[in-house]
Formats: sequence, structure tokens, C-alpha cells
Amino acid sequence: MGGVVLLLLLMLVACAGPGASRPAASPAASPATSPATPVVTGSPAESPAESPAESPPSPAESPAESPAESPAESPAESPGASASPSPPPAGVEGTLTIWVDELRAQYMTQVGQDFQTATGVPVAVHQLGFGDIRDQLQLRGPAGEGPDVIIGAHDWLGQLVENGLVEPLDLGTKTESFDPVALQAFTYDGQLYGVPYASEAIALYHNTDLVPEPPATWDELKQIAQQLQDDGTVEQGYILQTGPADPYHSYPFLTGHGGYIFARDEAGNYDPSDVGLDSEGGLAYARELDQMIKDGILRQDVSYDTMISLFTGGSSAMFMTGPWALAPIRESGVPFDVAPIPAMEEGARPFVGVQAFMVSAFAPNKTLAETFLTEYIATDETMAALFEVDPRPPTWLAQVEQVDDEQVLAFVESASTGDPMPAIPEMSAVWTDWTDALNLIFTQAQDPEQAMRDAAEGIRTTIGGSASPSP
Repeated sequence: MGGVVLLLLLMLVACAGPGASRPAASPAASPATSPATPVVTGSPAESPAESPAESPPSPAESPAESPAESPAESPAESPGASASPSPPPAGVEGTLTIWVDELRAQYMTQVGQDFQTATGVPVAVHQLGFGDIRDQLQLRGPAGEGPDVIIGAHDWLGQLVENGLVEPLDLGTKTESFDPVALQAFTYDGQLYGVPYASEAIALYHNTDLVPEPPATWDELKQIAQQLQDDGTVEQGYILQTGPADPYHSYPFLTGHGGYIFARDEAGNYDPSDVGLDSEGGLAYARELDQMIKDGILRQDVSYDTMISLFTGGSSAMFMTGPWALAPIRESGVPFDVAPIPAMEEGARPFVGVQAFMVSAFAPNKTLAETFLTEYIATDETMAALFEVDPRPPTWLAQVEQVDDEQVLAFVESASTGDPMPAIPEMSAVWTDWTDALNLIFTQAQDPEQAMRDAAEGIRTTIGGSASPSP
């Protein structure tokens, strides 16, 4: 690292020397552990965040379906790991404190050691369940008991920023090294808050024995699906989660027909005053799903697990989901490939979820934290290693060029054309009404257009404004 950066860091540490008033030592620096060694604490009982099949948020938080978030090995089996104190230790001045999930804890310990060797600044890495990181920051950050650095999902951002929990970042020229969609996902009110390292979006899985060439258009997909069903080749040519309904996986149908959740301004910010589920495109989306049920191309009461099992068992030929399904499908032995989402009348854009490193607004070592992120995280070496431990689509452009897995690259392509899931707080008002409308459509319990109009009005009422769709 540059001599100037190193000199500044050493001066910072010196300023916090014996003559300075400092908080009590962190448990990470207890006598049982040498302060010269980065520490990982954590517990296998801390489970990662919820599955998208059970709640609408992005599969960035969905290790129950995503091997990316499943515990790879318990801390007891990981070198340097120890039992987790609860709650996690607070950051202290002069020691860089990082909260990460189990999957990334061991590698971050190594990066912390490199940082400490170069700067003399101790680094304490503490392991939490992925969703617990957000919850603990909200609880402990304002009390001065939080970390310097966290990892998290971009759909936390609105809540974190509105509550004053994270610090804006300036990556300088390094912004050119990241996928613009990933940077946009971690931008709120014109300010960047994260150093993104991974993204995810859904794409089309297809059984290559049954569908050797992926359909280029949505009409072609429906024709292939219908023919396979009519011939008795498969139980379901194309399959989608319908019971309970899952708005996340249906989003490309919405954008593909010109619909939207919230309109966007010229800067790309979501505008919660303009809800578009009952726009012309939103109503076309509702009619399309309704017709697919009527035609038998979609069927009722399909769970996420059923969707996966029908495909891996050869009873379904095509479906859409994200990279978290690659491992179980590969393990099943079914021949398959991954392709872009077939073209519809408009651009069929998926939701994009992004994960990043962030700096706590209450960090006792903000300058150290920002230097750590820009000089030790935003590098070819670290981004390559993070991809190695969790091979989801990278956001570091140089790492994308190094990926030789064509199926992973298909998800990279899908994410590069998608929409970051809205991170504004008003998004929380969307999921229930949207899901209810889809359930009514899939069960044929209500006219599809009326179901979508009712959903849009319910969202507007919850938000508290007119939020009319754009003409």
C-alpha cells in the first residue's frame, strides 16, 4: 500500500496511544487471544437470513435456498475461530472491528491479518448470522456498541440510511472497477454507501435434453412448454412458484410487459409517489399470468421446493430462479444450462440483489474503515478470493473477466440488465398486497385486472399518498 496511506494510518494509531482516553478493551483482545492476531468469533447456531420462498425480500438473504449462505463449516472446525460472545463485541478506538457472516469470516480474518501487518492496527473479525448483522447494528450501533465495518444486502439500505446507521463512501476512481448496476443498488439519495462484492438475479434454467436451445422469446417459450405437455414428455413444460405466490420471481413478467413497481427519476432513484402495478403494463402482466393458468402453462399450488424437484426429476423442462439453485441442480445430475430471460414486449428485467461492505455511522475508526475498504477490499486479490468462497456473480469487473463458468456468467449477464430491488422504506408496503393479488390470480378467484388495481390501491394507502401510475 502507498507510503502516504501507511504513514497516515500509523499517525492515527499513535494518536490513540497511552495518553489518549480509550474505551475498555474488546473481548477480541482478551488475554486468551493475542491482540496481534485478528479474531473470528461466531456460532453455528446463528442461522442466516430468511428464504425468499417464505418472505418477499431478495435471495441475497436466502441461504435456505442458496448454498452461498449455507454454513460451509462450523467455527469449531475453522482455524482461529472461537465460540461467539452474545451480543457481539463492540468496536473500540484503535482496533478495526468487522462483522461478517460465517461464509466470509475465515477469509476476512486473513485480510485483517494483512492489514494489521502493514499498518500495525489490530483487526477483530466477528461472525454473525447474515440477517443478525443488520439487526444488531440497529440495536447496538446508536449506543456506540457496534462495529466499524459490516457486510449486508442492498435492500437493507433504505432502512439503514433513514435511521442514520451507515456512512457515505467515496471510492474515487475505483468506481470505474465496479458493475454500474451494483453501484446503483448501493446508492441512496445520490450517495454511495457500499463496496459491492457480489450480485444475483434470476435467469432461465432449461433441461438440455428436452430443450436443447433456449427460447429467445417469451412466445417461443410458451409454445415449447405447451408442446412438451401435449406430447406427454413432461408434467409441466415451464414452472413458476404459485403457491404461495412469489412476486420476486414474477418481476420479469411485470417489466417485460412495461409495468413497474415504482417509477424512477432522471437520476435513477425510485419514486414512491408513482406506483405502477396498475399501469397499463401492470395490467397486461396480470392478464398474462391469468391466461397462462387458464392455458395450463402455469399451474396452481407450486412451492419453491416443488419447482426445483420437478425440474431435477425431469418432470419440468424450464423455470427461472437465481444462482443459489446451481449447486442442488448440478448435484441432481439432470442435464441443464442457464440462459437469459426470453425477450418479451418490453425488456424483461429481473430484480437484482447486491451484497457489499459498509461502514457504520457510529464506527470509532471511520478513517481506518474507509481505507481498509478502498485499499484491501476493492482489489483484484480480495475480490477473487471472495468469489472463490462464494461463487455468485461478482461485481468487480476484473473478476468477471476471470470467471470461466458459463452458467455463472449467464447470471452476471442477467444482473447487468436488471433493476436493483428498491431499497427505499416504502418497498415494505408492496409485498403483502402484491402477493395477495398474485394468489387471487393464480387461484382464479378474482378478475386479474381488478386484483392488480386493488393491490396498487392498497400499496398507496399504506404509503399514505395518491401514488398514481404515470400516464
